[in-house]
Parts: sequence; structure tokens; C-alpha cells
Amino acid sequence: MTARIAVLGLGEAGSEIARDLAGAGASVRGFDPAVAPPPGVEARASDADAVRDAELVLSVNSSHDAIPALEASLDALRPGTIWADLNTAAPDVKAALEAMAAPRTVTVVDVALMSPVPGKGLRTPMLISGAAAREFSELLTPLGARVSIQDGPAGAAIGRKLLRSVFYKGLAAAVVEALAAAEAAGCADWLRGNIADELAGFDQHTIERLVDGTHRHARRRADEMAAATEQLRSLGVEPRIASAARDLLDELKDGQ
Repeated sequence: MTARIAVLGLGEAGSEIARDLAGAGASVRGFDPAVAPPPGVEARASDADAVRDAELVLSVNSSHDAIPALEASLDALRPGTIWADLNTAAPDVKAALEAMAAPRTVTVVDVALMSPVPGKGLRTPMLISGAAAREFSELLTPLGARVSIQDGPAGAAIGRKLLRSVFYKGLAAAVVEALAAAEAAGCADWLRGNIADELAGFDQHTIERLVDGTHRHARRRADEMAAATEQLRSLGVEPRIASAARDLLDELKDGQ
């Protein structure tokens, strides 16, 4: 039987996923107040109109719109519908969605998209959790989705993604800040090469050395980052990441 899927939010991510679902043979309907659906996706007049005959709903809006999208759809959802929230919202938001949907006998699946969607669409790796995680996987995997199930309630999957984001987005911010300062200092090419060499050598042992060294040498490294903070300011670069690292090291050294 053809899967009936509603996609709420047809921005960059939602449009690619909806397009791929339709291309894989699903019956897809979608709504976005600002964006027309891609070819193969039936346009609907509202969130409620889009979900009224769907067995699976993909909410691909934003963290701010995660709860309003469900509120707008709740009365139109049929018992047994799976509501999959693909937004990068906090675990508490996913739990709130689960509580809102339960009285309607609608099950919430927490979907954490583990890489950027553009260029991958439905093939974007998804880490999912929630009571209907297995049913979600059984619906979408045959259509081409790459799904991994994380045991636990809605919120467990996004919680893992956000923990990774502390590292990954923090690393990106540190690289951006360091290169901005290096540009001002006239040595950006050197620093780019140094960063690339360092990252290429990362492994499990490197992580252990980073953690152990940070605690063991917090006092000296706090002084080093204080000096780095002053240097960035002298170069006209606001030291947001450098000063945050200094503050963390200051706290660690005070505990020694």
C-alpha cells in the first residue's frame, strides 16, 4: 500500500525530503505558508488540511515552530498517526510534543537529522527515538531513508545530536575565530595548514589526551588563553571563543 505522508515546512530541507519521498512512490502532501511544494507533492491549504489523511507527518519547520505546528494540526490528526518531529529542538520540546499528542492516540517520533539535508534529501542520516520509532523506520527505509534507532523516548535522539553539536559547532566557531585573527595577523595560510594537520591526526587517544591535559594543566592553559584573548582584541577580533575557553580553564584550575 502506498504510504500517505504529510510534510509540514517546505524550506530547503523539507522540499528535498518531500521531493524524494514522492519520487520513491509515496503519496505526499505538503503545506508551507511561504513556499510552494516541489513537483509530485500535493499542495494543501493549511497544516490541518495536510495531515487530515496522512499516516505519517514530518514536521520540518524550526525549533520555534515545532509546538505550534502540532497545535495547528491536532484536531485533524487521525488516531494512530505518527507525528515525526525533524526540528532541532531541545529534548524537553520533544517530550512536550509527546504529551500533547498522546490524548489523540498520536505517537511522536523524535528525528535527529545527523548531517545537512541539501544534496542528500531523504538519504540524510536520521537518528530516531520514541515509541513508534520502529514503525517510522519500516515506513521510510524502503523509500530510501537512512534510519538508525536510538532506544528511549522522544528526546533521546535529539539529545545525542545536541551533545555532538557542542563539539562540532563549537569547533567550527573556534576555527572561524582563530582564522579571523590569523587574517588580521597576516598568517592565515599557515594556521589553515596547522589546523588541517592537527585534525587529520585525531583519534580516540587524542580525545583522551585533550581531556586529561585540560584538567591536568588548567592553570597554565588558563594563562595561555588569557594571553590569546588579549592578542585577539589587539587584532580587532572579539575573542568570544578564546575568552570562553579561558573562563572554563579558570574554573578548572580553581578546583585543583
